[in-house]
Amino acid sequence: MTDDKDVLRDVWFGRIPTCFTLYQDEITEREAEPYYLLLPRISYLTLVTDKVKKHFQKVMRQEEINEIWFEYEGTPLKWHYPIGLLFDLHASNTALPWNITVHFKNFPEKDLLHCHSKDVIEAHFMACIKEADALKHKSQVINEMQKKDHKQLWMGLQNDKFEQFWAINRKLMEYPPEDNGFRYIPFRIYQATTERPFIQKLFRPIASGGQLHTLGDLLKDVCPSAITPEGGALRFFMHCMDISVCSHRIYHLDKR
Repeated sequence: MTDDKDVLRDVWFGRIPTCFTLYQDEITEREAEPYYLLLPRISYLTLVTDKVKKHFQKVMRQEEINEIWFEYEGTPLKWHYPIGLLFDLHASNTALPWNITVHFKNFPEKDLLHCHSKDVIEAHFMACIKEADALKHKSQVINEMQKKDHKQLWMGLQNDKFEQFWAINRKLMEYPPEDNGFRYIPFRIYQATTERPFIQKLFRPIASGGQLHTLGDLLKDVCPSAITPEGGALRFFMHCMDISVCSHRIYHLDKR
């Protein structure tokens, strides 16, 4: 993990310049100015937009304020997807800043989950961590941690504290030398244009012959059509980068 620290820092401090604009049909007492923010890619919209919410609530009638939600070019943005994932799915080809529309009415029940507090975000985040560790270590590492360790993970993410987060998360990224790697690689391939939101299956980091699998090996196994000439139009992004399918060891898929 020491050798990767500069990369981990670069990923952690990745930011997306964003312009928030109030939806034109929202009723206000005076004109609502746009609000600009550098959004952290590894966080969640509803975790880092308290200032956005307060900014627009100042110009609205209290009786018109309901649960806040966000959309981009007509697509409601799922709060339980990391911000960087939302950008890569919906806006990777757009010019910056990313223009997001803010709503306080007409919550899209069929498209979004409700998020009434940060406790909901924390529960979702910890469920993802536990699912990943079940695949990597049969849940042994996460179960051996104390409650204060779980809380430090969450507070590190919530407060954007790299050292606080990675002091605990590094334990989830380690394995005994005799194991030669994780049991399975936790991954999801999210899709922007299909009814199936993501692809997820069991995939080992090491082949039966002992060689390390690559990202290309995973894609060939999970979505083989993507690496044929006919699938050449498909593009894969990881942390805003259009990635090569052949040159990266599969271990790097789990740097999150």
